[in-house]
Amino acid sequence: MTTLGHLGQKSNYPKQYNPDLLFAIPRQIKRLEIGLNSAQPGFYGVDIWNHYELSWLDSKGKPCVAIGKITYSALSPNIIESKSMKLYFNSFNATKLASAQELITTVTKDLTNKVEAPVSFELLSIYNISIITALPGICLDQQDIICDNYSPNPDFLYCDDIELSEELYSDLLKSNCAITNQPDWGSIYISYTGKKINHAGLLKFIISLRNTNEFHEQCVEYIFRQIILKCAPKHLTVYACYTRRGGVDINPLRSTNKNYIVPSPNRLNRQ
Repeated sequence: MTTLGHLGQKSNYPKQYNPDLLFAIPRQIKRLEIGLNSAQPGFYGVDIWNHYELSWLDSKGKPCVAIGKITYSALSPNIIESKSMKLYFNSFNATKLASAQELITTVTKDLTNKVEAPVSFELLSIYNISIITALPGICLDQQDIICDNYSPNPDFLYCDDIELSEELYSDLLKSNCAITNQPDWGSIYISYTGKKINHAGLLKFIISLRNTNEFHEQCVEYIFRQIILKCAPKHLTVYACYTRRGGVDINPLRSTNKNYIVPSPNRLNRQ
């Protein structure tokens, strides 16, 4: 099996804070595979990570818990390998810190160094996180379709000769980890202005990613690029909310709009 950083390897969980556990992956590696140039990929966006198993010790050795929210630009040179992110945060479990602010400052510095771009890190109370039941827009999942293709097939995408703006979503997104082959489950939101994208074809395209092996960010960028190529919308936003694995969920957003708005700043009930 090919390994990438800590992925696919047996892990010895750290006993003390260790920033060297973080493993950066250049975005350009995966973007070249789908015909994108990281310097000018044709979109703006953000990657949002929520870490639900965050803990550290206060100055008296008492454990503290919170939810960590990590946000950095889709235009950053690097992403962080997900397992290395989990191991890094586990290194705080037995580490004493003077204050929560020390944790925020430390994590912000470490992640910024690795992605080579500004990173926002927030601590959220486990008692105040809000949950929503669904993404906004029309749900595609009630389409009466026959599915027999589970490998990426953008030929399912086509448009009707009607101009409109609409928001769509599906809870049927699934792909697999590029290294471990573990399933990644998600909900996907698509907002666009342009010729009407056929809903049945769009859903079949989303389902066709079911057996693909790629990282979360790559899947969203592949969907975004294929919609651009096949349907040429004037404006497009694609946002995926993946369920958590190892206590972490990843939520990539890509948009033609520089002033994009994250459609759901809160977590879905399945997350």
